[in-house]
Order: sequence, then C-alpha cells, then structure tokens
Amino acid sequence: MQYRHVPVMVKEVIDYLNCLPGKRYVDGTLGGGGHAQAILEAIGPDGCLVGIDRDPDAIAYAGKSLHSFKPNVQIFHDDFTHLPQILSRLHTTGVDGILLDLGLSLYQLEGSGRGFSFMRDEPLDMRMNPEQGVTAAAIVNRLSGKDLGDLIARYGEEPWAVRIAKSIVAARRRQAIRSSLQLAEIVKKAVPARHRRRRIHPATRTFQAIRIAVNHELETLEKFLDEAVNLLNPGGRLCILSFHSLEDRIVKERFKALARGCTCPPHFPRCVCGKAPQVSILTKRPVRPGPPEVQENPMARSAKLRAAERLTIDD
Repeated sequence: MQYRHVPVMVKEVIDYLNCLPGKRYVDGTLGGGGHAQAILEAIGPDGCLVGIDRDPDAIAYAGKSLHSFKPNVQIFHDDFTHLPQILSRLHTTGVDGILLDLGLSLYQLEGSGRGFSFMRDEPLDMRMNPEQGVTAAAIVNRLSGKDLGDLIARYGEEPWAVRIAKSIVAARRRQAIRSSLQLAEIVKKAVPARHRRRRIHPATRTFQAIRIAVNHELETLEKFLDEAVNLLNPGGRLCILSFHSLEDRIVKERFKALARGCTCPPHFPRCVCGKAPQVSILTKRPVRPGPPEVQENPMARSAKLRAAERLTIDD
C-alpha cells in the first residue's frame, strides 16, 4: 500500500513557523512529507530542510516524494530526540524553525500491518520503528494486571482501566493475545454495554495507552522539549501539533515554563535563580482546524497547534 497521510493545518504551520526564503527548518516527524513539501516551497530556492522520522516506511516514501527538492532537503531515519547530534553532523549550530506533528499517519493505521488500528486483524506490534523496542504484544502478555491497569489509566485516561486489565489477564491465561482485533474484542467486552454506544470505539483509549507505552511517546516529547529551544536561532520558532490531552498538556506546561524563566517559589520576595525567559508564546490558546478541514479530513478533529518563538538577546 502506498504511504498515505493528509497533513493537518498546513497553512497555519507555515505561518507559525514563519517560513522565509533561504532559512533552515526541521521537520522532526516527516511522515508522508506533506508539511515538509509546503515548507520547502515556502523557503526555496535557497532554504534548507532537515527531515527526520523513525518509521522506515515514511523515510522510503519521503525520499521519493521530496526528490524534486534535492539538494535543499536532507532526510534522516532517526528519532527527533537525536536532533542535536544530527545538526552537529551537518555542522549546523541552529535552525530557524522546528515542527513536530505527533499524530499517526493514515498509512500507519491502514497499511503498515503493525496493529495500530482496532478495526483490523494485524499482528499486535505498534512500534513506530519496527526495528527497535518491545512490541505491544509483549506488553499485553507480560505486564502484571496492576501494571497493565495503571498503564491504561495513565496513558489512555480510561475510566474502565482496572476492569479492562483484568479481562486481558484472564484472556491471556487461555491464549496469548497476538492480534489487534483479538485485543479490541477483549477490551470491548470488558467495557459495560451501556458505555459502548459512545462516539468513540471502546478500545480507543486502551490502544492509545499501549501505543504510547510501546514508543515511549511522552518521555520522548519531554526529552525533546528540554533541548529544542537551544537548537533554535534567536527568533526561531517551535511548532507542535498534538492529538490528545496528555501530549498537549506537556507542550503547554513546558512552553509556560520556558516563557516564565524564573523557577523560584512564589513566596520568594525576589528572584535568586537568575533564569531569564527563553521564549515568547505565540498561541495563548491552541489553534484548532476549522470545520471545512475537519469535514475533509476527520483525523484533524482532535489536532491542537501550539507555537513559541525563541527570544533574542535584546528581548
């Protein structure tokens, strides 16, 4: 299957990144290359884009779809947390903008065969990079009932987490859970019937939680945000698209901390830590896609865009 993904809020991303001809940008989640292509069109003919993705299928597709932009684009099969090392290899000290799109692609859901979707009967894998880490099947079949319940509650914000975990443990005693459809049916039966008629599938939160755990998504995002500002040139911008509340909360709080600077307790009469604000927040509230875009691309419904700009010395 061809790699397929519809980029979200492309115009807004270009505006908030302040894409200008001749500047250097990073797309840390290259995916299908939709955002990358728009960035390259905006910064040409002398601008440069560094594209990163940990999914080898995305890298293979992007190499073809962005071929016409060579030599203005450099593509790396890697994790965006390794951006400092990548820029060092390129002898680059700073960039003018960084984009992260934290959503799943249509390809990963529909064509990767890795069990991301509860609507398909596929091996229970869920790894963004199938060459690294433990699979979803390993987590589902090996974690204790308590740990599994805690994981589903924490990463999925699932009110029936304990009940679902008990059902998974009971099911795996009879037979190892190996497929996405197998897991989805177990979760569905664990949720009380009166709660199965909601807009979202009863397995949605559980699948989200397991996928986040498999790929260490929240830890990866936190690690990246600790380093990202130092990779921006003064006036450079950081733009992040998140698709669930846990990601958005991390981005919101980290942006606030970077904009505040001082970490002294509120009761201190004056600042003693000496930390200056590092960014200016450009989105006081998250930017959401408009109704026409959601109608055309339902996957955009939950998208939230937050952006911040690195302060200059004079600021």
